[in-house]
Amino acid sequence: MQQTSLPPDVSWSTPSQKVRRQAQLTAGLVATVVFLTAIAPLATDMYVPAFPQVGSDLSSTATQVQLTLTTFFVGMALGQLIGGPVSDQRGRRIPLLAALLAMTAASIVCALAPTIAVMTVARLVQGFAGGWAMVIGRAIIVDLASGVRLVKVLNVIAAVGGIAPIVGPLLGGLILQLSHWRVSFWLVAVLGFGMVLAVLVAVPESLPRSRRQPGGLRNFVTAGGVVLANREYVGYLVVAGAAMGALFAYVATSAFVLQSMNGLSPIAYSVDFAGNATGMTAAALVAARLAGRISTRKLILTGQIAALAAGIAMLLGALCLGTPLLLVLVCFFVLMTAQGLMIPNGGALASAAVPEHPGTGSAVQGFVQWVAAGTIAPIAGLGGEHTAVPMATLITAGAIVSMLGLLILAKPRTMPRPTAGATDAD
Repeated sequence: MQQTSLPPDVSWSTPSQKVRRQAQLTAGLVATVVFLTAIAPLATDMYVPAFPQVGSDLSSTATQVQLTLTTFFVGMALGQLIGGPVSDQRGRRIPLLAALLAMTAASIVCALAPTIAVMTVARLVQGFAGGWAMVIGRAIIVDLASGVRLVKVLNVIAAVGGIAPIVGPLLGGLILQLSHWRVSFWLVAVLGFGMVLAVLVAVPESLPRSRRQPGGLRNFVTAGGVVLANREYVGYLVVAGAAMGALFAYVATSAFVLQSMNGLSPIAYSVDFAGNATGMTAAALVAARLAGRISTRKLILTGQIAALAAGIAMLLGALCLGTPLLLVLVCFFVLMTAQGLMIPNGGALASAAVPEHPGTGSAVQGFVQWVAAGTIAPIAGLGGEHTAVPMATLITAGAIVSMLGLLILAKPRTMPRPTAGATDAD
């Protein structure tokens, strides 16, 4: 049964309660949610450079080590799918704290793992708990903001959170240079404990009992059916999900394209990776400043056109020119900058389309994005380390699918919506 939404900055109370309680979108709360978004990139980017050492230490093959990354993505997808509806029923704060404690414990197990099998299971749990925490963080923002403010805040979170992919590989390389790969997991565990403290201090309960959804599998399926029946939501879901797939086609194969095919050193590759992530962060910050001045749909379309151009240029370069370095560097930067316009804005408009089910909407969105990431990443590498054709094809296809989601599925409504988010869909 749907509940009537209350303005997020208004106090609520019951007859038996005499104390007024407020949940407001403070700088500390936003900073904490930014902290939560660092889970995935830090737990992956610091770890990926250590794959050879992990395989050697745990007497495992490259495929077995790669599986630990795949299980992390699977856990992230499942955690977001389940964590959102649970938080719609139980509230945000307690499930969030439980997820962070579970993630911290799983990180410690990873740091101590004696075998690749233990590592694989621990990575699954780490991803599940991390995805659970991330989806609740987004739901808290949706609880407390709407319309232009929602778009601005989600873009700021994406922009500041984009620092993690910049720092992650550089920090991972530094750890390998000075210490052991297990240190990266100890660092994630310490950060997990820091997130617990940050939530205790800065994050109040944002979902009052009067707005919680009844639990149970039937109600979860019903809520999922409601959000997926919303054509506008599905359109923006396709926008962000297809963009995420293109992004991870780049993440999975860029090292081979730049190092194996073009001879960049690991340090030069890390610098380029960080520079591309900086472009994505800058684009998200620009989008945040332009929210309310320029249509969010126009910003998304601009990113889609840029990503499509980068994909086509990359594909032509791979087929006809032998994938020259300068072309690759330019295309990668344009692609990553475009993601800063597509993913956070697409996610924000998807959330705005289903304000009555913020947790479920965020859960389905996170599930689709991480399934796309986990599916596209291995496909992009099917051609081996000496061709960029599969990657360029997937990037081009991702941009096209994302554009179809915007222009066909997520068409603006002919009648204005009564919610504050209507402005951004126009």
